[in-house]
Amino acid sequence: MPVVEGPLIRSRFRFTGRDRLRVDQGAVHCRVPGNESPTTPCRRSHISNSSLLALLLLLGAPAFIRAGTNVVDVVTDPATVLLSGPNAHYSLLVHGRLAEGRLVDLTRAARFKSNDPTIASVSESGVIRSASDGSTVVAVDAAGQTQEVRVVVEGATRPRRFNFEHDIVPLLSKLGCNASGCHGKAEGQNGFKLSVFGFDPRADYAALTEEARGRRVFPAAPEQSLVLTKMTGSIPHGGGVRCAPGSDEYETIRGWIAAGLPFGAPTDPHVIAIRVEPRERLLEMGARQALRVVARDSAGAETDVTNLARFQSNNDALAAVDTDGMVAAGESPGEVAIMATYMGSVDLFQALIPRPDSLSDDTASPENNVIDTLVYRRLRKLNIRPSGPADDAEYLRRVYIDLIGTLPTPDEARNFLADTRPDRRARLVDALLERPEYADYWALKWADLLRVDRQALGHKRAYNFYRWIRESLASNQPIDKFAREIVTAEGPLDEVGPTNFYKVVARPGDEASTLSQVFLGVRLACAECHHHPFDRWSQQDYYGMQAFFAQVSAKGSPRGEEVIAAGDPPTTLPRTGETIVAHALATSAPSASPTGDRRQVLAGWMTAPDNPWFARNIANRLWAHFLGRGIVDPVDDVRATNPATNPELLDAVARQLVENKFDVKQLIRLITASQVYALSSRPNETNERDEQNFSRARFKRIDAEVLLDMVCQTTGVAEKYPGVPPGYRAIQLWDSKVPHYFLKLFGRPVRASACECERNGEPSVAQVLHLLNSPAIHAKLSHEGGTLARLWRQVADDGQLVDELYLTCFSRFPSEAEKGVAIDYIRKHPLSRRQAAEDLAWSLMNSLEFLFNH
Repeated sequence: MPVVEGPLIRSRFRFTGRDRLRVDQGAVHCRVPGNESPTTPCRRSHISNSSLLALLLLLGAPAFIRAGTNVVDVVTDPATVLLSGPNAHYSLLVHGRLAEGRLVDLTRAARFKSNDPTIASVSESGVIRSASDGSTVVAVDAAGQTQEVRVVVEGATRPRRFNFEHDIVPLLSKLGCNASGCHGKAEGQNGFKLSVFGFDPRADYAALTEEARGRRVFPAAPEQSLVLTKMTGSIPHGGGVRCAPGSDEYETIRGWIAAGLPFGAPTDPHVIAIRVEPRERLLEMGARQALRVVARDSAGAETDVTNLARFQSNNDALAAVDTDGMVAAGESPGEVAIMATYMGSVDLFQALIPRPDSLSDDTASPENNVIDTLVYRRLRKLNIRPSGPADDAEYLRRVYIDLIGTLPTPDEARNFLADTRPDRRARLVDALLERPEYADYWALKWADLLRVDRQALGHKRAYNFYRWIRESLASNQPIDKFAREIVTAEGPLDEVGPTNFYKVVARPGDEASTLSQVFLGVRLACAECHHHPFDRWSQQDYYGMQAFFAQVSAKGSPRGEEVIAAGDPPTTLPRTGETIVAHALATSAPSASPTGDRRQVLAGWMTAPDNPWFARNIANRLWAHFLGRGIVDPVDDVRATNPATNPELLDAVARQLVENKFDVKQLIRLITASQVYALSSRPNETNERDEQNFSRARFKRIDAEVLLDMVCQTTGVAEKYPGVPPGYRAIQLWDSKVPHYFLKLFGRPVRASACECERNGEPSVAQVLHLLNSPAIHAKLSHEGGTLARLWRQVADDGQLVDELYLTCFSRFPSEAEKGVAIDYIRKHPLSRRQAAEDLAWSLMNSLEFLFNH
């Protein structure tokens, strides 16, 4: 029968705020304007779902309620529950099967009732909890159907065996006590310090039971323990009320204190993995989905830990998740991942959220290569139609900025727009890849990531490092060889360019985490102090990678200071003193670290064709540069809990890179030849909310150096940088410390880390005001040797003058309407024609079309 589906899939609705209707247990109440009481009863008889739906629609129910969803079957998961031990519990999930076979969540819409609450009770949300040994049945009513769940309880009254690490630490994490903003921060809070995210249970146990003379716990009267009176707000607590007396959290901590504060035995079962249920689901916009998290321990037992797990969405705009694991889909199409973490283990729920309306026609979009095939396949699943193709002028400007960080000249634009050869775009890309600006621009980007820093290296060594990067790119050195030479670099700093990386980044742990982030896209730095909160990496993983670089040092020699890798220094885990041998991520640790230069082993593993991260990371970084967003985004945060939005696409572009022997230029040719890259930035009615599936070209912020060069090129007046010979362009500035207000204002990175986030792409009021009012830009526009003065002298026809200005700024001819407005403005100022041309040029330079790549 028809049921209501939407963000509040319940039989017990509660509308607040301005809503005038509430339905509670089937009784309808109305909010009377002017009445301050919560609700006034207007009808108390029970009504059917269909009548309720009609009434809600008649009275203007919120838009998230959807009708007409036909549930043909109801499935309760699981059908049988075994509860073993005291206070055991398990969450039921209720699924509705639609006519087309798709499942929808009915958990919060269902009504639950235990036949014998003295054996097992059940909450409104479907959590069954043991009370005493025996068996009973829980009835589940949903969508007009009734299901029965058989429940068996055993060992309900036996004493509970507590383990501090497994029972108390997860509670401290769930309640936020050991978060970095509370007692987990470096100095603790009000004298009470916990390890962040509970990574050091022994220290936490001592802090809770032994420090402050043990006054935080009181086994003789557990409910009087300071830790509980603070948590419940019985006495003032800066962190506020964290739990209520009688709650599961309260009773667990109280029981542990009453049991004598046991830490637990090393042989106690420990969590080895968690599982999120369901694993994936297709969700309508606005729909909700309840999750269940099950932990499996070393003894093979499984426990429902939904109430203790922490949840996080990788894209809140697509779907948010609350602390109870309820996922709420938003109003944008795409794919979202919800992470659950418990005791260092992580797992994912993934949801595909399509547009509600199917495409009106099945017209296939043209496909040039595998990129188009895989992107369009995903768009069809999401009911999204890609934008139309960009015209030649759009493509010309886009590919110039993306490939060489430079605008085409008016002559270059004019020649390309007049070219009618079918392969003109491929010819253009080939020509741009051979221009010196290609090496200039991409060397700037790699110098940011590898932290070419004059202040740390000195002028000569920093330039030596940069020159090696640029020469590698100019010669199209395969990217795997490029990475290998940096990882294994040794020799004199003045002679071997990549050795300077080890002078800028001098600590072995920083070297490991920086190179992992740059070449693998994996962030390891968190795991130096504690288990990574959103990934599987532990301190053992961090120090296993650090051990590869423990041999590296910079020492004096007859040839000057040089980087060497020598000796067999041990690496120990600071917290335990355990010796850690060098081993790569997600590999088993050998009995001993490799002999010789350990980095050779690391470089071989890192750049191997089957490495799970290297090729995908390089491909993803290139994709993000050209398409404005990574397939994994951020590009340097690759983890299981931040999956690719289109895994097949990422695999395909990575495979192309490997098959072409890590030739970056070949991958660039593939990307720029795709129809996806050449889509228009103009949205249609189906893709206007799509931000992750590449259905249209994105408006991309232009790098500070590129934008400044564009201003100089457009005005025809070069910039002179302090301490740099005349003629240098901004993309040629290998030294990021060259002082310049424009570059700083528009987000040039300072190269203090390897994070892509260092380059600030956020717009600001100061940027807008600078472009509108800068005396320096005005001076360039009015310069006697500049573009405007030359055009004013050489071009007498106003229409031709406008054409040249548009070709100079936008790489295209003006439309008839644009041309008419511009000519009219110039002719209104016949005595100051040059000034009018300068005004027109300045207005074009302040437009979004100029300031963004699109």
